[in-house]
Amino acid sequence: MRCKYGATPQCKVIPFREELALLREIVLACGLTEELKWGAPVYTHAGKNVIAVNALKHSANLGFFKGVLLSDSHKLLQQQGNLQSDRLIKFTHKSDIEKLIPVLKSYILEAVELEKKGEKFVFAKNPEPIPDELLEEFNADLAFKQAFESLSLGRQRGYIIQFSKAKQSATRKAQIAKYKDQILQGIGIHDHYKAKR
Repeated sequence: MRCKYGATPQCKVIPFREELALLREIVLACGLTEELKWGAPVYTHAGKNVIAVNALKHSANLGFFKGVLLSDSHKLLQQQGNLQSDRLIKFTHKSDIEKLIPVLKSYILEAVELEKKGEKFVFAKNPEPIPDELLEEFNADLAFKQAFESLSLGRQRGYIIQFSKAKQSATRKAQIAKYKDQILQGIGIHDHYKAKR
């Protein structure tokens, strides 16, 4: 289980059980296959991730892995954090979902069509600048630089985003020191989620 609060009263899913159940029903009605990935339901077409249904602290969500490619004719999609291609639709009440069932199905079917056509999103390379403190650490420790560069681009980006969040240089340096051993071991910042699946 991904969340330490899973199946407890503090679990973020509990307030949105009805909403999540309805979103699941809508997605399955569109012919997608349900799989468990990253501790949450993911809906696939021909083995490719298309949709995720999940909860955040204040909403139940319908997430589109290639949402940036959707036409979004009803202007429902929101960017999900720093992710380049993912977009989601947030809900807080079951009645809001019920009003949009035909629209949601049209979005889902459009996402499936994009997958069938093999549409790709071209990710921007190095969309975030590397913090100066990380470059300094690379200059001081060549093995660390090589370990970082051997990580996948996604893992590198995860660390860059984490280090860049800090407003002060001292905090960025502390973050780099905190994760240095993990990087040297080839572990991504979010790999602990995968270990809990």
